[in-house]
Amino acid sequence: MTLHRRPQRKRVCIARPVAGMSSQLSTNEIELENFSVARAQRVSTFSTGWSPARTNRLVGEATRLNVTIMSRSVFPAESCVVAEVRPSPNHGDRKNGQRPDMILLHYTGMSDAAEALERLCARASEVSAHYFVFEDGRIVQLVQESRRAWHAGASSWAGDTDINSCSIGIEIANPGHDYGYPEFPKRQVAAVTALCRGIQTRNTIPLVRVLAHSDVAPPRKQDPGEKFPWRTLYDSGVGHWVKPAPITEGGVLLALGDRNNAVATMQSELSKYGYGVTVSGIYDSATHDVVKAFQRHFRPERIDGVSDESTRATLRELMAQRGRVRTLAARARDFARLAS
Repeated sequence: MTLHRRPQRKRVCIARPVAGMSSQLSTNEIELENFSVARAQRVSTFSTGWSPARTNRLVGEATRLNVTIMSRSVFPAESCVVAEVRPSPNHGDRKNGQRPDMILLHYTGMSDAAEALERLCARASEVSAHYFVFEDGRIVQLVQESRRAWHAGASSWAGDTDINSCSIGIEIANPGHDYGYPEFPKRQVAAVTALCRGIQTRNTIPLVRVLAHSDVAPPRKQDPGEKFPWRTLYDSGVGHWVKPAPITEGGVLLALGDRNNAVATMQSELSKYGYGVTVSGIYDSATHDVVKAFQRHFRPERIDGVSDESTRATLRELMAQRGRVRTLAARARDFARLAS
């Protein structure tokens, strides 16, 4: 009778995440060197103590583990302000290898931030963003900046209708207009500002191309909305903003149904700034939606879709300031002017 020495089993060592760190699995966190499909198959060849069923079960478990690791492979965070990387499967190639030159800000529009994050990471949802910012300022990266995340939907800006290919999307946790629309916490705004500053530096994004989802999709969207503090971002070197012209009674009002040269002039200026509006001289529903989107971003005191003197004066000032380099001296003058 020949005695067979039972092979020593090797253990799978899986590193448990430390509290506060990512719960995602990564190839660095899992030691597979002593536990693989090939080794399991070799065990089945030399071991008489394991039944075929047990060996097959071991092979199957190893295969499933490998698949799980591959599907959750964690890439390095691209910003020092990112607390966690949680990969979303919802992304693709940017058109023609395009580099991002726009930042698009959204709010989640869901009552629970954690559920919103889960949705952005669920394959079935077919939506995603590059970054997610919680109310407490914690930032999660979902998609690498070089990849095309799926966040803009049907949209356009400056004639470009593939906004996903040219933009980096940031989802900001806020229930939105359907759930009370609370103020954005200061810590959250500070986190968004720091994140945007880094993105602008890495990708050379013009200030005038830090936009709201409502800017690129006026008929459908109103996020991040009129409560988002665009001036705070601008004061820190993010985005384009001017002090809104005061609202006064009287003056020429342009509204739904009007047809004249004044409407065409306003449409032309909105189009030059980037909004997707046709210059027709007719104040149609599309023009009404664009004016509301403009007011929501740049003149939030009154959002009614009516082009009053304040709306048009604010637009003219934006056009005049567009493209100007903001030196430190210029920023100091801006602070003094805004404080007056």
